[in-house]
Amino acid sequence: MPAPSQLAIQTSVLQRLVKEEASYHKELEHQEVRIAKLEQGGDDENAEYTLRQERKAAEETKALFPQLKQKIQEALTKLESYMGQIKSSGEATDSTEIEKATAAIAAAKEVVA
Repeated sequence: MPAPSQLAIQTSVLQRLVKEEASYHKELEHQEVRIAKLEQGGDDENAEYTLRQERKAAEETKALFPQLKQKIQEALTKLESYMGQIKSSGEATDSTEIEKATAAIAAAKEVVA
């Protein structure tokens, strides 16, 4: 099996970062639900401690978003630049790879916007 092309590598990097960002959003939603339940009233004797820990975890998750968006932006810029090089050089590439790269670029632009 041949090694993946540079286009495939850069596309997969961008796709992974977009998935990671979506995963952190989902995790934050779950944390907020748990916080809301704890705020409603916990019969647990450790409810206050647990609430503090959940809030701390939610804040740490929120702190990841700026760094992650920057990484997505960098990967997006790199992939767009590489796509431009491919088009200008007339390099023969697999059309499915180009379609995947175009889809990854569109998804990343939604996340960054």
